[in-house]
Amino acid sequence: MFAAASLAGALFCGGSALGQSSADRYNDYPTEARADYVFACMATNGRSADVLRRCSCSIDTIASIIPYDDYVEAETVLSLQQVGGERTSIFRTTALAKELVAAVRRAQAEADILCF
Repeated sequence: MFAAASLAGALFCGGSALGQSSADRYNDYPTEARADYVFACMATNGRSADVLRRCSCSIDTIASIIPYDDYVEAETVLSLQQVGGERTSIFRTTALAKELVAAVRRAQAEADILCF
């Protein structure tokens, strides 16, 4: 229970990069995170040069919309939502968790429109 509460506190107390310019925000995604996204995208959509370009466009679009810290928090919430049990219910029911996930899904939808 303590670990879930600590993680929840870390997620909900962590601030987004409000003081960053859009260029700084765009460039705050590590190369490894961008590559992981592209590999997963290509596994879903196919392995061709065209899909590589589209998947790269997708993560670039997401990075231009959402700061990396917020992206990581939302991905963490999404993975914890997959775990059953009472301890992780906070990640399925709280407004902040829902807002984090909704923001990433909106960014992904915009990326799909622009890139696919």
